Amino acid sequence: MPILPNIHFEVSERKVLLRLFDIISVLGALQIVSSIFDFDYFHFTQAYWEWTVVLGIYLLVFGSIFELYELQAASKFQTTLKNVILTTSVTVLIYLLTPFYTPTLPDNRLQIVIFYLAMIAALLAWRWLYINLISSPRFYKRVLVVGDAPDMDRIIGNLERQDPNYRIVGYISTSDKQVNNASNIPSYELNNLTTTVSEHSISEIIVASNYGLGITKDLYSQLINLLESGFPIRDYTQVYEEINQRVPVQYVDRDFFKYFPFSRSNQNTFYLFAIRLLDIIFAILGLLFFMIMSPLIFLGNLIGNRGTFFYSQKRIGKNGKAFSIIKLRTMIQNAEAQGAQYAQKNDSRITSFGSFLRKTRLDELPQFVNVLFGEMSFIGPRPERPVFVRELSDLYPFYETRHIVKPGLTGWAQVMGRYGSSHDYALEKLQYDLYYIKHRNIFLDINIIFKTIGTILYYRGQ
Repeated sequence: MPILPNIHFEVSERKVLLRLFDIISVLGALQIVSSIFDFDYFHFTQAYWEWTVVLGIYLLVFGSIFELYELQAASKFQTTLKNVILTTSVTVLIYLLTPFYTPTLPDNRLQIVIFYLAMIAALLAWRWLYINLISSPRFYKRVLVVGDAPDMDRIIGNLERQDPNYRIVGYISTSDKQVNNASNIPSYELNNLTTTVSEHSISEIIVASNYGLGITKDLYSQLINLLESGFPIRDYTQVYEEINQRVPVQYVDRDFFKYFPFSRSNQNTFYLFAIRLLDIIFAILGLLFFMIMSPLIFLGNLIGNRGTFFYSQKRIGKNGKAFSIIKLRTMIQNAEAQGAQYAQKNDSRITSFGSFLRKTRLDELPQFVNVLFGEMSFIGPRPERPVFVRELSDLYPFYETRHIVKPGLTGWAQVMGRYGSSHDYALEKLQYDLYYIKHRNIFLDINIIFKTIGTILYYRGQ
């Protein structure tokens, strides 16, 4: 009898669900309000369909910026409350300021308050249901891991840390070595895999071993039988990449290109032309903004930094070619008298005003000159210094793969990774950079732009 997995929602399904029901709940609440109260500011009718489309677009855009669709944040009501208020406040404000595509302002300003509160109430009610139903244990993905024992604890932690709906219910060790299992996840025998899956309501099996290096012929046969019955079995590197949205270079062998088909966008002439055109537009707008802000920044530098305004530094760009990056100075004079070193969190070399510039990303504004000259792109892996590139290339065999695309002013690693500058953090950033190169497309670029805005607004610049 075939073993079928329990009901659960995949990562992509939950993100679609959040977006879809955000719009449905808001429109439903406005319809209810208009039928109960004297509310005629917003009409959800065919005659005014453009009002509905604009409202939906604003809600999705600002929801992305304020992290309404981050699954970890969406599973916590306190974080969701803050993000809903921020999203609704900005959505309503922009909606009111674009009357050409939205309703004209009502004579009774109380209707704006009703409009605002109805949206907040609808979103919070739906998100409360999501947390208590969709994110409840009933819909958890119950996973059994089959893998090499020494890596078991790290594998379990990687899976559960990033996806709140993942639950590792057990593992099967494929080696005789001692298991590092600080999470106290139960282990099962590999003799009867089908029985284990049935008794513990397993939704999916994740294989973290190579055939011949741990998976015996008997275990392999059991996995094949389950697969033929329709049961989902996936490789750990595939699951890791899907959940963490980064490429696990430490878990793949040196035959890397077998796992890493490059995005077609990297060679797509139209995409590259469109990106270059947008780079020029962004560079011009960015430099104009810098010219407007420069008097205030110069004054802050004069008081808080007390030194030169600009500084340049050699970085490695596309195809390993070196170029000079332009930045606003954020450190004390002679900060690297002892040689090149990474900037650390709460680094004493960073001035108080320099910390502000870094958090708000204002120190990066002069790099729009590099973007304009074609040495950088608006989006891409951050360019690294030659000395660190040499060190990291020796440590991580795929590090120089970052250089097949132009470096960027912002990138996937900057909006997704943790703060830190060390070899350990460099590995994490490399994983995100390779994910971007692998999946590079216009939708991922737009996502990075939204997340960059959110990073600035939440004061999380690196």
